[in-house]
Amino acid sequence: MKTAYLLVPFAPLLGAIIAGFFGRAIGRTLTHWIAVLGVLVSLVASVLVLTDVLQGNVFNGTLYSWAVVGDLNFEVGFLIDSLTAMMMVVVTFVSLMVHIYTIGYMADDDGYTRFFSYISLFTFSMLMLVMSNNFLQLFFGWEAVGLVSYLLIGFWYTRPTAIHTNLKAFLVNRVGDFGFVLGIGLIVAAFGSLDYAEVFQAAPGLQEAQINLLGATQWSLLTVICICLFIGAMGKSAQFPLHVWLPDSMEGPTPISALIHAATMVTAGIFMVARMSPLFEMSEAALSFVLVIGAITAFFMGLLGIVQNDIKRVVAYSTLSQLGYMTVALGASAYGVAVFHLMTHAFFKALLFLGAGSVIIGMHHDQDIRNMGGLRKYMPITWITSLLGTLALVGTPFFAGFYSKESIIEAVRHADIPGSGIAYAAVLSGVFITSFYSFRMYFLVFHGKERFGPHAAAAGHAGHNQQGHQDHDHHDHGHDQAPHESPAVVTIPLIFLAVPSVLIGLVTAGPMLFGDFFSDAILVDPAHPAMAELAQEWHGWLAMGLHGFLTVPFWLMVAGLVSAWYFYLVNPAIPARLRHTFGAVYALLDNKYYLDAFNQKVFAGGARLIGAGLWKRGDQAVIDGLINGSARLMGWLARFFRTFQTGFLNHYAIAMIIGLAVSLVWFIPLLTRR
Repeated sequence: MKTAYLLVPFAPLLGAIIAGFFGRAIGRTLTHWIAVLGVLVSLVASVLVLTDVLQGNVFNGTLYSWAVVGDLNFEVGFLIDSLTAMMMVVVTFVSLMVHIYTIGYMADDDGYTRFFSYISLFTFSMLMLVMSNNFLQLFFGWEAVGLVSYLLIGFWYTRPTAIHTNLKAFLVNRVGDFGFVLGIGLIVAAFGSLDYAEVFQAAPGLQEAQINLLGATQWSLLTVICICLFIGAMGKSAQFPLHVWLPDSMEGPTPISALIHAATMVTAGIFMVARMSPLFEMSEAALSFVLVIGAITAFFMGLLGIVQNDIKRVVAYSTLSQLGYMTVALGASAYGVAVFHLMTHAFFKALLFLGAGSVIIGMHHDQDIRNMGGLRKYMPITWITSLLGTLALVGTPFFAGFYSKESIIEAVRHADIPGSGIAYAAVLSGVFITSFYSFRMYFLVFHGKERFGPHAAAAGHAGHNQQGHQDHDHHDHGHDQAPHESPAVVTIPLIFLAVPSVLIGLVTAGPMLFGDFFSDAILVDPAHPAMAELAQEWHGWLAMGLHGFLTVPFWLMVAGLVSAWYFYLVNPAIPARLRHTFGAVYALLDNKYYLDAFNQKVFAGGARLIGAGLWKRGDQAVIDGLINGSARLMGWLARFFRTFQTGFLNHYAIAMIIGLAVSLVWFIPLLTRR
């Protein structure tokens, strides 16, 4: 199976190299076929690896030893277990769908071959991250997905907004990665190893170890390590307050929005914490921190989705909220549930993003949902697949999202980690919020009166805020044409993603949550009861689905659906009245809690002030002052001594005689003393 292990990451890498260096020479068609073939090979190999793992074959070994420093080994190696194999299949399947979709979506773009190179490289980076068996390789994949996401978010580099947002994403992730590096550094210092297995084996012996951070205050070493690692996850998986980069990443093309938000970059932090479960289980303080951060993100980021008018941004804030759900599950010590939701979310969120992209194509690259309506009859495939994705997202019984979201809510209810009560209220409230903004978008896009056409577009654009930009600013199609269904190369990936969005939950809930699927990859302390309590309530997927119709989350979901239907189809004047009545609340949400303004003024402004101070006072006053002062001193000394350089021989002779006389006056007393 080692050949299959190598094919999984390196087939997309080969496709990325060919597309990047030879794409223009071989042409568009051959480029996209090579890139798609590379990911297809990776998917087939991943399925073979998963099949092998299910038969009990686990691999943990070194492929290449890069360097040895004392007792510390820097290696490249693979850890292939159930967690890794599942992630490999999810990443490669979603990536394959995105690659195929890109053929239609980016058909008219000048950077066609460059885009295929980037997304294949992105897939390689994520696969190296999930397959790593040591912290060095984990960090390589971690930084590689960050770098390629920077290139993809700013893919349309001629747009100032794209350059601003990709720089924002890069800088915010560096803040999180600083904590991540500190965590890895502490692991090296404490354990003397970068290998997962060695660190996990030695961790129980350091459970009581302390570390001084400030003065004489003692902190648990493992708590500090786990919190530092989670700060890295906060940046990569967009948890409050390091979430601000993710909604703005919508400046990139829609295919990469789906790839970043569904199965790759934003799930890296969730995967990492699940992989580090042997460490996190030894620190209840770290778990509580994870739980509270996830609850804040799940609730407050979901509220922001209610006021968005850009179709992609609505889905982006949905991603933020769902990442909060996953993080809450991690904090509740229900790692298997978090990873299960990661998997189901990957399918239906990729479906929703690609469905949004299909709508954008059909609407001639207009993204404002206020200019849509009634698209159901124009785009039937996009409509039905988007409906299935929406039903999965809101947690409709028997859909994929139901099994994972319901399990998260129940796990938090049974958890005894400090903060679990607040987290339970947040995820329960989030069900209504998710349903409301999801069906708000669905009804405004696919139902109701048609709001497109030349006159409707002019009226709509007159009231646009800063979110009403276009996905392809180099396409100026206008609105004088009727919407149309997207080509087959776009709709086929939607159909393929719709199938697991409906079925994957009921098929895999039993073995992944309550079987031994993750027994070799995830460790749960028996003192944390959430998963054990869930297992007692499990009576099969059918019983869980039927019972779902009687639960509080189901009726909260129905309440959100009915509210959205009434507000935006039956009586559309209500939202305007509410916006007027609760203007302050609306302004708070519309300005995203003013966090961007705060960051801009405090951190960016503060950095500029410090830079200006160092420039004016440090560089110009001190450094330039010393250098220029030294130069002026040397100039003055040169001018002074130049007066003695007359060029006349008798002057030099007199100077020599005077010098000799002075020397004698100084030396003669010394000689007489002896």
